[in-house]
Amino acid sequence: MPNTRAVDWAPLDHAAREPVKVGDMISAEAGGMPIYRVTAFEEGRAWVATATGAPARAMPLDGFRWRAATA
Repeated sequence: MPNTRAVDWAPLDHAAREPVKVGDMISAEAGGMPIYRVTAFEEGRAWVATATGAPARAMPLDGFRWRAATA
């Protein structure tokens, strides 16, 4: 996972067609912990992991409010 201190955060737009995509970093708080990387989607849930190689788990996407801003 990249150095999260250098990440700019943007509000996650749940009304958008694709509010996040596989590979995005998301969090409940901007820069707050834990920070997850999206690995897959399933019926309104995102499969997320906290680090490369860490076990992924399904969590409701509506529980997240922030995503790492794209450059």
